[in-house]
Amino acid sequence: MIAVDTNVLVRFLTCDEKQQFKKAFALFEAHDIFIPDTVILELEWVLRYAYSFTPDEISNAFHKLFGLSNVHVTNPALIALAIQWHTHGLDFADAFHLALSQQYGQFFTFDSKLVRKAKNLGTCSVSSP
Repeated sequence: MIAVDTNVLVRFLTCDEKQQFKKAFALFEAHDIFIPDTVILELEWVLRYAYSFTPDEISNAFHKLFGLSNVHVTNPALIALAIQWHTHGLDFADAFHLALSQQYGQFFTFDSKLVRKAKNLGTCSVSSP
């Protein structure tokens, strides 16, 4: 198994640079691929800001990428939960933070938008300190 960086995934998903896309594609054809959580978080940011992907486009790309049989992540259920919450309006990073915090009773933030949007999501309540 190999691990890949964000830029490999960007080339694989966007096919915007043909030579790098071919190299990225060859990696996916030849190896089992591990994608670290930090790379997933950065990938969402790059797709949103540099490529103007909408939340639905990001979620669709993630579903396809993480649905490949040779792609592995640390916690598939947690990633699926973050994607689901992102599809329903949460910022992806916030959804990821909240999904990672489900074993705790509370998640505190000064972000009132997050408090509002995260109401009744999961088992970890979100509130302001």
